[in-house]
Amino acid sequence: MPSAPDPRLVELLRPARRVLVFTGAGISTDSGIPDYRGPQGVWKTRQPVYYDDFMSSDSARIEYWDFKLETWQLYRAARPNPAHLAIARLEAAGRVEAVVTQNIDGLHELAGSSRARLVEIHGTDHWIACQSCGDLSRPGPHFEAFRQTRRPPLCHCGGFLKPATISFGQALREEDLTRAALAAQRADLVLALGSTLSVYPAAHFPLAAAERGIPYIIINRGPTEHDHLPCVTLRVEGSVSASLPPAIDAAIA
Repeated sequence: MPSAPDPRLVELLRPARRVLVFTGAGISTDSGIPDYRGPQGVWKTRQPVYYDDFMSSDSARIEYWDFKLETWQLYRAARPNPAHLAIARLEAAGRVEAVVTQNIDGLHELAGSSRARLVEIHGTDHWIACQSCGDLSRPGPHFEAFRQTRRPPLCHCGGFLKPATISFGQALREEDLTRAALAAQRADLVLALGSTLSVYPAAHFPLAAAERGIPYIIINRGPTEHDHLPCVTLRVEGSVSASLPPAIDAAIA
């Protein structure tokens, strides 16, 4: 049986017409995707491969592709959970300015969030990008080839291939930064969901919107770096997939 909606959430969501939805790894944990910075996060047991190392070292490329092979197997089997689906329903009701996500799992798009409203600020594992010519291709054949040969794949142009995500030390895409900044200027409410709000510049966007004086709601399991800020209107502790869907459904009914 669905849980009752939190009346505080419903009261804030009901009048909103241009919601900036900002999501982090915590929204996808209920889909079986491990987070990165939480108590059991991926970075507790693995060291990230930096972009410069990827580009200069064959052993770093092998380490990178080995890690990505593990995560790709998770992502291709994962399905959107009730939180992803609720955000898509909010957009279908005409209430979403943008969904800015730190996640690379592609679950927002699978849930029905439109490409026009979705900003994958750290890229996506659903495409492979050549680091020389920029050509995009689907990941399946490249991961199968790496699994069999243990050799990092190359583009037809000879360039290095990697999933189309933003690695540590790699510049974010200017187009994505511009779209997120514009959404922060236009929004009339901010929802920060499943993020520790500790990674910048991504975490700047919900903050920039909130500092305009609009309501700022944070839902997360565990503390975030914005919890103490006076611009936070409502802080909800716990699972996003449990608390968000009933509130959205009540707000758009």
